[in-house]
Amino acid sequence: MEIVKLFSGSYSVFLQILGVVFGLGVLIFVHELGHFVMAKLYKVRVLKFAFGFGPELFGFTKGETRYAVCTFPLGGMVEMAGEYSDEKGKIEPKEGDYLYCKWYKRIMIAVMGPLMNYILAIFLFWTLFTAWGITVISEESFIGKLAPEMAAQKAGMQEGDKIISIDNVEIKSWDDILDNMQDKADKQVNISVLRNNEKIDFTFVADKNPITDVGMLGIQPKVTMEKTSFLRAAYLSAQMVWIQTAVTVLYLWDKLVTWEKPELAGPVGVIQIMAKSADAGLSSYIRLIAIISVALGLFNLFPIPLVDGGMIILFAVEGIIRKRISIKVIQIYNTIGVGIILLILIFATYSDLIRLGIGKLFH
Repeated sequence: MEIVKLFSGSYSVFLQILGVVFGLGVLIFVHELGHFVMAKLYKVRVLKFAFGFGPELFGFTKGETRYAVCTFPLGGMVEMAGEYSDEKGKIEPKEGDYLYCKWYKRIMIAVMGPLMNYILAIFLFWTLFTAWGITVISEESFIGKLAPEMAAQKAGMQEGDKIISIDNVEIKSWDDILDNMQDKADKQVNISVLRNNEKIDFTFVADKNPITDVGMLGIQPKVTMEKTSFLRAAYLSAQMVWIQTAVTVLYLWDKLVTWEKPELAGPVGVIQIMAKSADAGLSSYIRLIAIISVALGLFNLFPIPLVDGGMIILFAVEGIIRKRISIKVIQIYNTIGVGIILLILIFATYSDLIRLGIGKLFH
């Protein structure tokens, strides 16, 4: 039995590692593939297009481009001629160089990376909806699932219980539950449920949602899977990507306006979530990769120097002023971007460590 447990545990760890490596590899490679395809379309000389990074394992050269597979399969890279200059910024771009392209062509090269992440997300959601069906959430007040170590589970509530009242207010639907829990964070609640036609009363302190600050019970509604057509799956996939984008933008905007700290997942958090998802099943894993692909595409569209969105702004300014921006200015702009990205990375990683409990070491 010990050997079986050891094998099972080793297989689970291997699956998690494979899930993280494959997921990150695909997400970044697809992004770089977008840049590569558009660069080739505009006849920019691509010196190297690689899957992974680090020392080259094998590859071949066709035309001016070296196609390679590298040691560490965590993404990919596109090296375009004239993308960078010497450290003094004295080398001027020439025909076939990235910076020699018209400003709108460089914008399209930059846009195509995030766009490919969005296309990948739509494809993955479409795969989910056609293979497993769409999730239909019940409007009734039945408990479909309980979150471990949260208020409802600790109090003794069970899956299948039907909530009929909260603090003596009648509950008829799941929306009623959400409405009545808005102001119940960290407060005592009295909840009545029906279980096997028997009324059972519970009294306990509700949890607090760390993001929205509303009251939480740690429960989810009943869900069922419903088959759908090819076309409807495609429409729902695009809709899902739009919703993910809109919710993220509205959340970040709200935090910016109210000057509150946003909850961000850094590399540590993303890897942890991907590892758990890979162990939870294929459908959960595909859904997570799709969600992360949307997040990656959106982040790269933000107007931050160095990332695609920042370059789009820079090249758009060039189009407006009708004057090529000097390489020296681009270098300074990108250096500022490196600083901003490092700050975001440090903040997100620190948030990850806090969630894991490691952050207490820094206090």
